Amino acid sequence: MNTELQRKAKDHLWMHFTRQSTVASSDVPVIVKGEGHHIWDSAGKKYIDGLAGLFVVNAGHGRRRLAEAAAKQAQELAFFPLWSYAHPAAIELADRLAAEAPGDLDRVFFSTSGSEAVETAFKLAKQYWRLRGRPGKHKVLSRAIAYHGTTQGALAITGIPAMKEMFEPVTPGGFRVPNTNIYRADEMGAPSEPDAFARWAADRIEEMILFEGPDTVAAVFLEPVQNSGGCFPPPPGYFQRVREICDRHDVLLVSDEVICAFGRLGHTFACDAFDYVPDMITCAKGMTSGYSPIGATIISSRIYEPFAQGDTFFPHGYTFGGHPVSAAVAMANLDIFDEEGLNARVRENSPLFRAELETLLDLPIVGDVRGDGYFFGIELVKDKASKQTFDAEESERLLRGFLSKALFDAGLYCRADDRGDPVIQLAPPLTIGPAEFREIGDILRGVLGEASRII
Repeated sequence: MNTELQRKAKDHLWMHFTRQSTVASSDVPVIVKGEGHHIWDSAGKKYIDGLAGLFVVNAGHGRRRLAEAAAKQAQELAFFPLWSYAHPAAIELADRLAAEAPGDLDRVFFSTSGSEAVETAFKLAKQYWRLRGRPGKHKVLSRAIAYHGTTQGALAITGIPAMKEMFEPVTPGGFRVPNTNIYRADEMGAPSEPDAFARWAADRIEEMILFEGPDTVAAVFLEPVQNSGGCFPPPPGYFQRVREICDRHDVLLVSDEVICAFGRLGHTFACDAFDYVPDMITCAKGMTSGYSPIGATIISSRIYEPFAQGDTFFPHGYTFGGHPVSAAVAMANLDIFDEEGLNARVRENSPLFRAELETLLDLPIVGDVRGDGYFFGIELVKDKASKQTFDAEESERLLRGFLSKALFDAGLYCRADDRGDPVIQLAPPLTIGPAEFREIGDILRGVLGEASRII
């Protein structure tokens, strides 16, 4: 069976973000089963899922209840669009998300992915300002090396040049500001004290707004904890300062929570973890724990108001947005969160997870451990004293030549990434606890220790 799957994969499957040339010379890892926080490949080998699939399977694998919710809904109503019609599953899910969202974010526009949710927010911001008589406000700001999606609009917001150059020209209007990697504060010419760094980083947003002109800037897109680059948390006071700046210059604040929502940081919506209220929230991934695809853009009453008048409408939508099966699965998934107290579990255990990972700081290759909730990055360095990073060739040899395979062979599925400085990223299912933290730590210690010796 495995031989036949390999042949079909090599002959026909085009994998995402994958060097297809590697398929010809090596087998494709084929994952066939998931249960709890473990996955199994087609050869029967068991692994810890240290990335929750792709920051997705927050409630864990093998939840029969979610499969049954999908089957029940499909038997009753498998599909109907939200184009001038509605169905109970989408209505109930919109009501629930609005109730849990902060402030006056009480309108929900469904999509099927995070990229689509960001695309929706981008288009909505531009139309909102047109309806307010300010059509010049069309530009968007985001942070350096931040990932916000792959569609043409979302790609304009994504701050990773290498992901965009082959598709240029992308949608115009995307501009970059510094991220919150305080470990590299000196290289950015920023103060390293957290409060001062927070103000410095936020003020760079205001600086860019003023440089481009407040009458041209529609929105700022920020993740609560930035994923790409390796889990950059905000320093204290950062988002409060950003909120003030956005209000001062009539710029919308979009909290991109495609990864961070639904428990990843211990809250349904991650902006609550850092005490700020955005104008829009984009979310996806953990809403169904990956059991069915769905995304959403949650919108404030202020932004919705001009769309409630006369014949105005938002000429935008997706065939499968708010799919009844996905919406039903999302409701069942959120029930599990409430019944099992998964958000509280993350808040309680996060310091223990961090402490376990920080024990790796005694390794010569480990420069920094950062993140929040169940979302951490380990930055790898060539020299700890100087924080010297690896060059492109060394990074290639370290991450793709050794670490990715070695970690997987050792029984841990996670991410070894260099969209920025080289990092190991961890975002396991929210059901794990101290015993699994130690198991992950032991695997990382063995593999990173070996990497230190060979690099």
